[in-house]
Amino acid sequence: MGLKEWLIPQDKIFFDLLEEESNNVADGARKLQEMIDNFDRLGDRRAELKAIEHNGDQIVHVIYEKVNSTFVTPIDQDDITKLASLYDDVLDIIYAVANRIVLYELKQSTPAMKELAQLVRKSVDEIHAAFFSMRSRDRKEIDKRCIEIDTLENEADVVLNDNVAQLFKSNDMIQIMKLKEIYEHLETITDLCEDVSQELRGILRRYT
Repeated sequence: MGLKEWLIPQDKIFFDLLEEESNNVADGARKLQEMIDNFDRLGDRRAELKAIEHNGDQIVHVIYEKVNSTFVTPIDQDDITKLASLYDDVLDIIYAVANRIVLYELKQSTPAMKELAQLVRKSVDEIHAAFFSMRSRDRKEIDKRCIEIDTLENEADVVLNDNVAQLFKSNDMIQIMKLKEIYEHLETITDLCEDVSQELRGILRRYT
């Protein structure tokens, strides 16, 4: 089956649902960056992200139900569920970062947190654009977005390594542990974004 055959009208519900999930993840990445940049209303912002994460779970549940109840799907059922699961993983860690900021009672963000949060948002935005390009079968555009996601993930690696090394120049071991975990979670999100982009590339290879 080629990409053209993906888009038969009765099957577009799967793309609608996956795009809805992508919108939700993009909203979560944006709100996480706002939380880290502004560092105010932390409890309220965490609650907002929890609601976004819960909405993501509901979308994934609907996708799984649709897959299980549909004999013919526009792309392989495993591809649909894997994409949904990978998106959900991204959102789970986004919420985990917000939750730890509140639980650890951090008083302020750091330049590293802000830089990593920006890389997270950019990575999610690139995935979002790549995924919407699937409908138009624009392989060149998708490849360009995926290359940028790889670049952003490499940048996040550098930021993490440099700033964890900097943390250990301090004597406050409790603060070191808190910030190190948050930095690592933020970098993990960029790793997961790269996983999503690789899956999108794999689908292109299989269906073109």
